Amino acid sequence: MSTPNSASATTTTKKTKNNNPLSIVTEPIKWVRMLSTQLNPTFILGVFLIYGLGQGFSGGFFKVVSDYYWKDVQKLQPSTVQLYVGVYFIPWVLKPLWGILTDAFPVFGYRRRPYFVISGAIGTVSAALVALHGNLSASAALLCFVGVSASLAIADVTIDACIARNSIEVRSLAPDLQSLCGFCSSAGALVGYLASGFFVHRLGPQVSLGLMALSPALTFVLGFVIYENKTHNERKQAVMEKVGMTIRSMYQTMKYPQVWKPSLYMFLALALSVTTHEGHFYWYTDPKVGPAFSQEFVGWIYAIGAAASIIGVVIYHKALKDYPFRKLVFYAQLLYATSGVLDLIFVLRWNLIIGIPDYFFVVIEESSTRITSKIRWMPMMVLSTQLCPLGIEGTFFALLLCIDSIGALLSRWGGGLLLRLLHVTRTDFTNLWLAILIRDMFRFSTLALVFLVPNTGQYEGLLPSEVSEKNAIDNGDEETLELVPINDKTEV
Repeated sequence: MSTPNSASATTTTKKTKNNNPLSIVTEPIKWVRMLSTQLNPTFILGVFLIYGLGQGFSGGFFKVVSDYYWKDVQKLQPSTVQLYVGVYFIPWVLKPLWGILTDAFPVFGYRRRPYFVISGAIGTVSAALVALHGNLSASAALLCFVGVSASLAIADVTIDACIARNSIEVRSLAPDLQSLCGFCSSAGALVGYLASGFFVHRLGPQVSLGLMALSPALTFVLGFVIYENKTHNERKQAVMEKVGMTIRSMYQTMKYPQVWKPSLYMFLALALSVTTHEGHFYWYTDPKVGPAFSQEFVGWIYAIGAAASIIGVVIYHKALKDYPFRKLVFYAQLLYATSGVLDLIFVLRWNLIIGIPDYFFVVIEESSTRITSKIRWMPMMVLSTQLCPLGIEGTFFALLLCIDSIGALLSRWGGGLLLRLLHVTRTDFTNLWLAILIRDMFRFSTLALVFLVPNTGQYEGLLPSEVSEKNAIDNGDEETLELVPINDKTEV
């Protein structure tokens, strides 16, 4: 394994001036090649597949199409949809469970392949059912959406474990890996958003949901072609002992202040950032009091937001990954909270008073929100990888993301409750501005919690050395997972 000094010499932190106009294309290619050389080409391919196609394309496409499905097919109120969105977000909260299942309960001797097949089958059947069944009740459709979400979450656990391990073993590449994940998800979301408006306009929201079967279908196939070492059959008692040891190790690690303080901050930062997205969406498309954006333009709005997210990743990767965590998180949260004021200006129609058309202002609003949101999120993901001890890095990273997911779930349900209390409905948006104002006040209040974030660099280890050493010894038989056989001899 490369030493920290040698690895850092090969990373993109080395800044050189390049006046070649083609560098905008060649530099990313060189960067991906560097990551493939330092790590593993099949691992990088896995990131592209799971983050690009799964989280990116499917996530973006699903967001727009499902909004129109609830609004135009099921005829639900925005506050109800906001609560429903929280329900099919629950599989992401259960990521530690998926992690323990794949780590401790192999199927036919394989830890990963069967779960890819299972997740793919669940997602494919769920998406096909909601697309082909014309008279599904709202509860049945919600169950199908939970199935699609569970499919994506289970597949995501495996690649996250690989990311966490590589970030620990080669710390100088941790920010680069998060930049790669952010770029793949944003680029995939860009394509998904662009396709969503087109397909909703041409086919309608229900039939368009059939495309959601694409990603889980490929995950299903991936389960048969992926290369994985077959493990020895373990006794049930040994399996349960391993699960117990993993849980105890996670508990002991979480007791360290270096771990629970930033974990608490990430949870509160997400929970306090209540989302009023469904209220915005219904107002966007309302022909009487809203700007009455078309289906295709709504897709374009979110696509522009995805492109802005890529810009946010580039800004972080090029200029911000050398800053200490606390300083970067503080200013990123400040910019994120400030960008939310643009929503308030838009809903109050002050943009028209100052002469800025709706179509132009919504681009400014969406771009600024997505850029600042991505810059705010990137260092928190890097911080999460640095908190994981070797040996249980996959399950512990899933635990940290579970905590984040609970925060995001509370923000969705909190936003839905806020919309309901303020009586924001399909046709009444009188108090939508007040909901946004309350949301913005919560975002600014998060700045008072930044002291929980460590004031260390993004390349520095945060855990005491004995934690990782103990877990690495206890789990020294970590298996190798590859997408295709690289050679005849693989490490076990």
